[in-house]
Amino acid sequence: MKPKNFIVPHDFTNVANIALEHAIATAKPLGAEIYLLHVVGKNKEINAAEAKLEDIVSNYPSDVKIIPSVRVGNIFEDIGDFAAEHHAELIFMGTHGTHGWQHLTGMNALKVITHSSVPFVIVQDKTAKETGYDSIVLPLDLNKETKQKLAIVANIAKYFKSKVHVITPEEKDEFLSHKVSANIKFAKKYFSERDIDVTTKIVPSSGFDNEVVKHAVNIDADLIAIMNLNKNNVLGVLTASHEEYIITNDAKIPVLIVNPIEGLNTLAVDFN
Repeated sequence: MKPKNFIVPHDFTNVANIALEHAIATAKPLGAEIYLLHVVGKNKEINAAEAKLEDIVSNYPSDVKIIPSVRVGNIFEDIGDFAAEHHAELIFMGTHGTHGWQHLTGMNALKVITHSSVPFVIVQDKTAKETGYDSIVLPLDLNKETKQKLAIVANIAKYFKSKVHVITPEEKDEFLSHKVSANIKFAKKYFSERDIDVTTKIVPSSGFDNEVVKHAVNIDADLIAIMNLNKNNVLGVLTASHEEYIITNDAKIPVLIVNPIEGLNTLAVDFN
């Protein structure tokens, strides 16, 4: 049976090394492999990139298999394509400030994510904990696609023995308030059936993204899980600008971000 694998796009910067460390921490107990991917624009750049990747791999312990890979193309399409071709479980990617790989920050990172069917873990310059993601914040608004996060978060939580903290926006409207309550009940039941500790919290819908990050900081969370809805919608609170705020949050908490699949209420990633 083919081992599970993760993808780490690498642009030879420190934040990419940190993304690799997060991938190693996740892969090690699973026996998963890691593809270390660099995308070049021209064939003549391949040899130099391969040499740099080999040098990076040599600096890490051999108990996790890291496979250096160079691809000709552009990061906005080829990272997602490479992950799909290799049936990857997750992509671990670092974000930058104003400098780095094609200024891969904020909205540009969302462009890369949007092209992929594989979930991303976006990291900043905050190193991975040895125990992994012990505490996960899960925003759950009224957009139906947000439930697709539950299976992925549940698998990660089971794997790391994490506690999940569901946070939902308060709704004044009676009908919407009822839907919030139903979502909370659904999430609690979903995680409890899988023996995952879960807490719930309702916060003001105004400034929901700020409330999510603030809650994550207060509980010292290791991961925030969001959907890449990338659009304004009637019942969803998190839009593209809010997603950009969360993946570049000042607390530098890593963010799991998933693209919704149309017509699907849950989405599975097999960590077992």
